[in-house]
Amino acid sequence: MSMKYRRSRRLRAGRRHGMPAVPCLAIMGLSLAGVFAVTAGNTSEPDGTPTHGVRLTPNTTTSTRSPEPSRSVPPLPRRGASSPRPPGIQRHGAGTFTAASGSSEVVGHGRPLRYVVQAEAGSGLTAASVATEVERILADQRGWTTSGVAFQRVAQPPYDFRIRAATPDTADAECAAYGLDTHGELNCNVARTVVVNIKRWILLSPQYKGRPADYHALIINHEVGHFLGRDHQGCPGPGMRAPVMMQQIKGLHGCVANPWPYDGEGTLVTGPPASP
Repeated sequence: MSMKYRRSRRLRAGRRHGMPAVPCLAIMGLSLAGVFAVTAGNTSEPDGTPTHGVRLTPNTTTSTRSPEPSRSVPPLPRRGASSPRPPGIQRHGAGTFTAASGSSEVVGHGRPLRYVVQAEAGSGLTAASVATEVERILADQRGWTTSGVAFQRVAQPPYDFRIRAATPDTADAECAAYGLDTHGELNCNVARTVVVNIKRWILLSPQYKGRPADYHALIINHEVGHFLGRDHQGCPGPGMRAPVMMQQIKGLHGCVANPWPYDGEGTLVTGPPASP
């Protein structure tokens, strides 16, 4: 038998018994290793910041974890340490305001207090959307109309007071002009103007998480209450309703969150006097 014939028989035998499978397994091993490597590189979540459920305090911090982004997906932008503003909230506005058009029916009894609703240009809110909420709140039977006042929204002067939805910087400036420090977080009532900070309006507060309609009612009823001459009150006792003139945004102190001046029976919800 020639050497050439013996080599041919060995090659044929090798094919029958699976000898060429060795390089195939090696290739499969490399492929699986590549799959696991890609999977491991994409298990980390992006270092983003949720638009809901953010704690609104000056001490809010963000994660410093910085996972390596996938090569096929661009990394999400990260919020710098010098910019605590949650995404979706405009910190600066144009400083100019637009009033909601038209007018509402008179709610309550007696001579109505006329008011306008305005939204700052560049705030992301429209005057019409804010006006719809304000009208709903001031017309509620649990609101200030039960105290004997009436309201009507108008689009232009003359008016008795105005409600302004402003960016945090503009709200701070308007409140600071009258000696109030709102820290980019709070609302105020100054010079016949209710200043609504859009950050709170949009993100609410921990006490009213997931309840925007109630939190909007708290803001409007509290600040309009100041316009009507009402002072701050404290919690009347554990488990009792918080007065609307209580600074609920700073803590409930055992009370139950409540956005209305009166209960469903027409009884004023009150508490002990509190410091400003």
